[in-house]
Amino acid sequence: MILSALLTSVGINLGLCFLFFTLYSILRKQPGNAEVYAPRLVAEGRSQQISNFNLERLLPSAGWVTRAWRPSEAELLANSGLDAVVFMRIFIFSAKVFTFAVIVGIFILLPINYMGNQLSLDLFDLPNKSLESFTISNVDDGSNRLWIHFSAVYIFTAVVCYLLYIEYDYISSKRVSYFCSSKPHPHQFTILVRSIPASSGRSYSETVESFFSEYYPATYLSHWVVRRASKLQGLIKNSKRLYRRLVNLKSANHDRERFGRAGFMGLFGQRVDLLDHYEKKLEVIEDNVRAEQSSSLGKEVGAAFVSFRTRFAAASATHMQQGVNPTQWVTEPAPDPEDVYWPFFSASFLKRWISNLVVVVACVLLTVLFLIPVLIVQGLTHLEQLEIWFPFLKGLLRIAFVSQVITGYLPSLVLQLFLYVVPSIMIMFSSIQGYIAMSQIEKSACIKVLWFTIWNIFFANVLSGSALYRVEIFLEPKNIPAILAVAVPGQATFFIAYVVTSGWTSTSSELFQLSTLVFNFIKRNICRKYDDEFEVPSVPYHSEIPRILLFGLLGITYFFLAPLILPFLLVYYCLGYLIYRNQLLNVYAPKYETGGKLWPIVHDSMIFSLILMHVIAIGIFGLKKLPLASSLTVPLPILTLVFNSYCRRRFLPMFKSYSVESLLKKDKEEQNDPTIASFHERLATAYQDPALLHVGYSGNNASIIAPLLGTAEVDA
Repeated sequence: MILSALLTSVGINLGLCFLFFTLYSILRKQPGNAEVYAPRLVAEGRSQQISNFNLERLLPSAGWVTRAWRPSEAELLANSGLDAVVFMRIFIFSAKVFTFAVIVGIFILLPINYMGNQLSLDLFDLPNKSLESFTISNVDDGSNRLWIHFSAVYIFTAVVCYLLYIEYDYISSKRVSYFCSSKPHPHQFTILVRSIPASSGRSYSETVESFFSEYYPATYLSHWVVRRASKLQGLIKNSKRLYRRLVNLKSANHDRERFGRAGFMGLFGQRVDLLDHYEKKLEVIEDNVRAEQSSSLGKEVGAAFVSFRTRFAAASATHMQQGVNPTQWVTEPAPDPEDVYWPFFSASFLKRWISNLVVVVACVLLTVLFLIPVLIVQGLTHLEQLEIWFPFLKGLLRIAFVSQVITGYLPSLVLQLFLYVVPSIMIMFSSIQGYIAMSQIEKSACIKVLWFTIWNIFFANVLSGSALYRVEIFLEPKNIPAILAVAVPGQATFFIAYVVTSGWTSTSSELFQLSTLVFNFIKRNICRKYDDEFEVPSVPYHSEIPRILLFGLLGITYFFLAPLILPFLLVYYCLGYLIYRNQLLNVYAPKYETGGKLWPIVHDSMIFSLILMHVIAIGIFGLKKLPLASSLTVPLPILTLVFNSYCRRRFLPMFKSYSVESLLKKDKEEQNDPTIASFHERLATAYQDPALLHVGYSGNNASIIAPLLGTAEVDA
């Protein structure tokens, strides 16, 4: 029954994947739909409109696969940056790991599990066999065959650690090479100084000028003091919104769209000429913007971007204590100007501390509340519970196909729908923690989503039932291996279905961009909102990387327990490699570059997965009455932690800052560069808050009528 439900889930997802591939192949041949599948091509002006009907364009093809496969890593690096290369290396690394795992798990461990007699199942009745017959649970207690599983755990750990080391070394060298070949960027020459001490009779700008001119006379170049502009940012946001409404009204073909009610959402208030109403309102807002911009120039905050003549000088100032009091003149590397997140510069230390505390509490509450959908999902996997909760569905639930869909497909689908909103919530939490760069916000959200996913998808499902509520069990660490050894194998069916549902389907739907298409349709045809300001999306690393790493955790922990999950994971990583190469080349464009700083998160997650596998192995060998194997597994997590400690000392510093050798070499190369002088001049205003720049939409009808997409293309 369980195996039939799993096959039903696989069949449904294969059909959905085929549908997505077919629709995507059609859309790839329809340039008019480029907004759905290739925003990057539209922004770069590479989309061509074809008016003549051509039947061949409507037939699905796999030509996009070869186009996604063909570009080299160097071309991907030049096209999408180092972060995109690191993202694709996750798929490559995972494919290597699970190719080895499939060979060992399917061809060695799976037959051993199936030939066991512990569950007393008919060996030749394959259609009606439970999935547990393919797990280690079916191996006889005390059997010498368990030593093969023991050896596989050791060998698999060695292979994963070797591949992790090779990948860490490769990405580290790529990071150094990328820096050495890069053009000068403002963040390489600039530091952020916070907690600038206030001086009576002098502004923050004068204090910064005096301090750095005195202590860095040869290398100090310029500075820009941050201004308090939170109110101004809100006004500019409102003016941009009104400007877009005016553009839509100017381009409207029907006069009736120009008239409406001036109140809330156009439902209340007197009926007015919206064009005249919005123009007057925009003029008022822009007057307020200009007044606020003038007053904001004097609202300095105790923070400043300080630029130096060389990268080495900036790096030295970052890592040295500037003042006698370590709480003043606090320095940190500056983000790139396009990466700066401005709202929290004006926040005090107390506000940032309270915000961090609130975020921690909110994350805990969200994690606890998410147990509700987890329990609902686990109820769907047991028909007897559903019959008790909903007795009127008893007849329907006893239909074979319905029961197979409910137990094999629906639970993971429901869980995936609940998880859909989590990344956005974590981005919101991270944005109020006081980070000054959007890349820092995304990295923080990535870590939050990862551990939230591991707990609520893996542990909450594995420990659902009595174990989840018996908190006292976890107060005795010696009981944890035995608990996991009992609970983890029992959820193999659910996690295989989850890989197929969440992995295959969501990865295939990434091609079609279904959510973007539906949102755009609702926005244009129901809400009647037209956003002519075209914006190319960026890769949502904070939501995609945790999903990839969760599947890695499932594969590593179930490697020797239930090897049947491994082929499904290998298919997922192969699909993901092709699909995301296409998306990075044709759909997404990087908004900022971190230089591959997300890889340490991947490394730490893999180490955690290995240690979790070791803990489960210790418990499972003990339950299988093979205490010697259980004892001999104990050194394995210790050795893994030693390996991780070495990797952190060997590679992690290269992801935090660049070496003196690299910085001085780069500075010497540019000493005779004629363009470096003009670059130094641009540094003076590179970190000016965009809210303080002049913005004028009203009073210029030509600018209102001009299409925004055309402006975006010129800027690009």
